[in-house]
Amino acid sequence: MGTPVKDRSGRGLPSKAERWALGKAAARKRAAAWRRRELLNRVMRVAGPVLVVGVIIGVVWLFSGGGTTPTPTSGAPTWLPAGLDPQLATKPEVTAGEGTVSELKVTTLIEGAGAPLEAGQTVSVNYVVVYYDTGTELDSSWKRNQPYEFTLGAGDVIQGWDQGLVGVPVGSRVQLDVPSDLAYRDGQALRFVVDILSAS
Repeated sequence: MGTPVKDRSGRGLPSKAERWALGKAAARKRAAAWRRRELLNRVMRVAGPVLVVGVIIGVVWLFSGGGTTPTPTSGAPTWLPAGLDPQLATKPEVTAGEGTVSELKVTTLIEGAGAPLEAGQTVSVNYVVVYYDTGTELDSSWKRNQPYEFTLGAGDVIQGWDQGLVGVPVGSRVQLDVPSDLAYRDGQALRFVVDILSAS
C-alpha cells in the first residue's frame, strides 16, 4: 500500500460523494456566473447604443446652453431704448467743419419722435466731439460703451449743450457746431454729434 495522504485540516479527506457534491455546487456557481454575464452582454448589446446616443445628446445639450431657450435679440446694445432709430446703435462719423463758427448751430441728422427736451430734465445721451477745424476726436461716450447723463440747463455741461439741446426731441441725433465762447476754456470751436436716448 502507498503512504496515505495526510489531511492537515484534521477532518479527514472528503468522500467520493462529498467531492461530487462540491463539484456540482462549483458547476452551478460557474453556470450562474455565466448566465449573469450573458444577461449583462444582452443588456449592453441593446442598451449600449442607446446610452451612447444619450451621452451625445447630453453633451450637445450642455454645449448649446444647457437647455435654456435663447432670448431673441435685435443686435442692439442694451443701453439703446426700444423704439428708437436703429442708427443710434452705431457711432457716427464726425468730420471737421468748414469756415469759422461764429454762433451756435444745431443741425438735425435724425429726427426723433419723442417729447422735446426741457431745461431741468435728466437727459441720457451718446456723443462724439471733435475739434471743428481739424476733425480730431476730443472725446466720446462710445469708447466707454455707456451713455452720459446730465441735467439740462443746470450748468452741468457747456453752454453750447444747455442752449442747443433744449427743444430737441428724444430719439434725435443732432450736430452741434459750438463757437469757442460756448465751449471749453481752451478757446477752440467744437463739433458735437449727440444722440438723445431718453429724458426724465
